[in-house]
Amino acid sequence: MRASRLAAWLMTGFICMAGVCGIWAPQAGAAEAANSKESGQAAVPLDNQICLGCHGNEGFAVPGADGKMRQLHVVKEKYEHSAHGKRLCVECHKEITQIPHQKIENLKVGCVQCHEELWDKAQKDNKTREFAKLGMVVKQIDRYMKSIHARPSKEDQSHTNATCYNCHDAHYVYPKGSAERAEWRLSIPNVCGKCHSKEREAYVTSVHGKEVMEKRNPKAAICSDCHTTHDIDDPEIASTKLVITKNCGNCHAENLNSYTRTYHGQVNTLGYAYTAKCFDCHGSHAIQRVSDPTSIVHPVNRLQTCQKCHKDATTEFVAFNPHGNTHDFKRYPYMWVASKFMITLLTGVFLFFWTHSALWFYREYRDRKEGKSRLHVLTEELSEPRGKHYQRFKPLWRIAHLAFALSVMMLVLTGMAVFYAETSWAKIIMGAFGSPRAAGIVHRISAAIMLGIFFVHLVYLAFHLAPKWKTFNWLGPNSLVPWWQDIKDAMAMFAWFFGKGPRPVFDRWTYWEKFDYWAVFWGMAIIGGSGMMLAFPIVTASIFPGWVFNVATLIHGEEAFLAAVFLFTVHFFNNHLRPDKYPPPDIVMFTGAVALEEFRREHSLEYNRLVETGELAKHLVDAPSRPMTVGSRILGITLIVFGLMLLVLVLLGFIGSAMAI
Repeated sequence: MRASRLAAWLMTGFICMAGVCGIWAPQAGAAEAANSKESGQAAVPLDNQICLGCHGNEGFAVPGADGKMRQLHVVKEKYEHSAHGKRLCVECHKEITQIPHQKIENLKVGCVQCHEELWDKAQKDNKTREFAKLGMVVKQIDRYMKSIHARPSKEDQSHTNATCYNCHDAHYVYPKGSAERAEWRLSIPNVCGKCHSKEREAYVTSVHGKEVMEKRNPKAAICSDCHTTHDIDDPEIASTKLVITKNCGNCHAENLNSYTRTYHGQVNTLGYAYTAKCFDCHGSHAIQRVSDPTSIVHPVNRLQTCQKCHKDATTEFVAFNPHGNTHDFKRYPYMWVASKFMITLLTGVFLFFWTHSALWFYREYRDRKEGKSRLHVLTEELSEPRGKHYQRFKPLWRIAHLAFALSVMMLVLTGMAVFYAETSWAKIIMGAFGSPRAAGIVHRISAAIMLGIFFVHLVYLAFHLAPKWKTFNWLGPNSLVPWWQDIKDAMAMFAWFFGKGPRPVFDRWTYWEKFDYWAVFWGMAIIGGSGMMLAFPIVTASIFPGWVFNVATLIHGEEAFLAAVFLFTVHFFNNHLRPDKYPPPDIVMFTGAVALEEFRREHSLEYNRLVETGELAKHLVDAPSRPMTVGSRILGITLIVFGLMLLVLVLLGFIGSAMAI
């Protein structure tokens, strides 16, 4: 053994000396200059030409500490075209000061220290623009120092998991855009595979690996495309999983976009990694095309894959398309039709009612400014005692309205934070709740309250109307059933808006109040129905085909958006924010009673009818107490302010989403 090591050292020395002599032959006295330290002469600088005299020889190697030969050959032409090609070898290998080399224990090259020192010098010399690439390297170093590679190895705490030169060949670092860089990129799976051998074995069989290894496709995904380069972290922690999911979108942008519109993707966008991510469904290193029978998302294998999380999943359950979109009629006709219907519905509702509100505001504001309208009916014109109020809503309806309002606002807060998960305010909301799971519980409780109130209302109506369904005037003034008179009232209202007629008078229910009432039924059917489908997917899958999930997800969010914006714009305006209601709020829904003079003004037909029949007196009550009035105003203002805040958040989410398309 000793004889073989001695022979290796002699052979290496011979090669080295031959190289040195070959370089120095034309230079008289150069050999003596290499040992000038001993002769007392000035030392000869060790330039790259001298170093390459030995290291430039193909096959040049020396025995390492473990007895194995260390390959130290550097290809001169490749090195000179690299990023380090203009730097002296001894700038990195600072311990090397003479030839032959002195014996140095634990020889290391300080990549980090060197780049940081150079960058500090560039900053001091005001040459940061000239050395901008160096600045980028320093930023990458900062990321590396926080990465899992920079942390001590579990096997040997004295060493990091990976150093710069474990991944980079310092002699052949090529600039971006070069042919050499493209070729080096293709070698990265093998570089990573030195430590991650099992992952490499799986990768080379994947669709990505075949593109790289067999077809030499430089655009195919390699390790660093998914795991990043310098800020790599533990793949088991949530932040890393989220980064990898996002990185998939660098190549699969359309699929990532469609994924982020699903609940799985929305939760991930919010910063939580407990729902399915790209690699949970498609696999990680051994990813295959969906059409490949070995792919875990192939139709044959999809159920088993989904059952990893959804243990009770059925065949129809997995028919949900996580990458469905509303733009491709051929592939997703049901989503396309549903989307166009919702767009038409939203456009029609907002166009009509926003126009209605704008014209109404303008007319009331102008009439008030010109003194053409009286805010209040003079009390001396009334035959009833002054201060009396008309009881418009009984306690049950007031409690139901308050509970309904609170549940709706909570549904908007928790639901829209998920719907617009990409917004910064959504993340703040989720942080306040603790997680989307906690927000989801609140969302479901609020939904149960809202649905409960709705069904109690239906039961109440059935109980009271059933005995008199034959005698009840279903199209009369006490009915909320829309009829021709409502259309006439709306037309008269628009005529008044444009100064073409007098302000119309109304009976117990106005046409906009009827719309508000029946809109709840529509909302319960669309929002409530789709919400129930999504809340109980296994049951839904046992009844409906898989595409229903896609449509339910779409219309649940869009209809919720419609409801929220309508409530906090049109409904608030009609009842609280139009000029004749100033100062807001209108508290009749909290106190149950409205001042008689206001009742006569707002519902003159009902007032006159009750006076004529002599029934008005039985509806009169004393004015609400001062604490009741003050408390109702505080409650009303609070709800209005909170509603308007929700409106701003929703609109910000909508604008941000629209701009991202």
